[in-house]
Amino acid sequence: MTAPTTTQAGPAVRRPRAGGHPLLRFLTRRLATTIGLLWGTTVVGFLLVQAVPGDPVAANLSDAALGNPEAVAAFERKWGYDQPLPVQYLTYLGNLVQGDLGTSQRSGRPVLADLLDYVPATLEIALPAIVVSVVVAVLLGLLSAVKHGKAPDQGVRVVSLLGLSTPPFWLSLLALYVFFYVLGVSPNGGRLSPQFAAPAHVTGVFTIDALLEGNPLKAWDAAQHAVLPVLVLSLVTIATLTRFVRSALLEVLRRDYITAAHAKGLPQWTVLVKHLLRAALVPIITMTGLAFASLLSGTVLVESVFGWPGLGQYAYQSATALDRPAILGATMFIAAVYLTVNLVVDLLYGLADPRVRLS
Repeated sequence: MTAPTTTQAGPAVRRPRAGGHPLLRFLTRRLATTIGLLWGTTVVGFLLVQAVPGDPVAANLSDAALGNPEAVAAFERKWGYDQPLPVQYLTYLGNLVQGDLGTSQRSGRPVLADLLDYVPATLEIALPAIVVSVVVAVLLGLLSAVKHGKAPDQGVRVVSLLGLSTPPFWLSLLALYVFFYVLGVSPNGGRLSPQFAAPAHVTGVFTIDALLEGNPLKAWDAAQHAVLPVLVLSLVTIATLTRFVRSALLEVLRRDYITAAHAKGLPQWTVLVKHLLRAALVPIITMTGLAFASLLSGTVLVESVFGWPGLGQYAYQSATALDRPAILGATMFIAAVYLTVNLVVDLLYGLADPRVRLS
C-alpha cells in the first residue's frame, strides 16, 4: 500500500470563468442586442412611414401622370405599393440584409450611394464641433465647479443658459450676418466657392479630398466654409455639455477623498485631473457620446441656413417628397449611429473606471 502523497500549498491560481473572456461575452451580448434593436427599428420605421399623411404617388408624379391610370399603376408596381404591407416589409427586410437600402424616388439613385455623399458632409462639421465642444466644455465646467458660487461660476452658468436658450437657426443667421455681411471674413454658405469644382470623391470630406488631390487652396477654401457651421454647432453643444460637466464635477467634489487629497498637500492640478476629473469621466463620456450621435444624425436647421448638404438636409428633403426608401435609409443610418456610439461609450467606461473592467 503506497503512502499518500502530500502536496505543498502554493499560491492560488485564478481560473477563468466558464464562458470565455468577459470582454468577449460582453461584445457577444451587445452584438445580439444591437441586431435585435436594428430589427425593431425596421419594424417601427416601416410602420411610421406608412402612417405618414400623404400619398407618395401624388408626391412623385406630375398632374398629367396622375390622370393616367396606367402611369399610376406602373409607378405602384415599380415601387411595390400594389403589394400588401407584410409583403412590402419582407421585401424591404430581405434587401436590407443584403446591404440594399433601396432606390431613392427623388434622386433615382441607390439610397446607400446618396448616404455616402451626404454623410461625409455632416462628418466634416460634426467631428471638429464635438472635439472643440468637449475641450471647451470640460475647461469651463472645471472652472465653474472649482469656483462654485463665485463670479466665474455665475458667468459660466449664464453663458451656458444663453446658449441653451438660443435657437440654432437664429444663431446661424446671426453668424452669417456678422461674419459674412458685416465683417466680410467668411463665405456665405455651401461647401466650396464657385471657382472651385468638387474634389474627386475619396473620403467625401472636401478638406481631406482636396489635400489628396494636391490642391491646398481648395482645401483651405473648404475649411473656411466649414468654420461657421462648426462654430454654431460647437456653441450649442458646449452649452449643453458645460452644465452636465459642472454637475458631474460638483458631485465628485463633495466626496471625502477629494478633501483628503487636498489635505495631503497634493498639487492643485494633480487633484483636479487625476482625482476629480477622472472620477467624473463616466457620466461625461455618456453625455459626449449622445451629443456626438446627435451631431451625426444631422442638424436640419443649421445645414439649411448654411446650405450645407448633410444628412439633415437629405432626411428633410426626403420627408417633404415622401421618399419612403430614402426616409427608411436615413432612419436606419441614424439608428446604427446611436447603437454604435452607445457600444463605444460602454467600452470607454472600462478605460475610465477600473471598477467597470473588474465587473
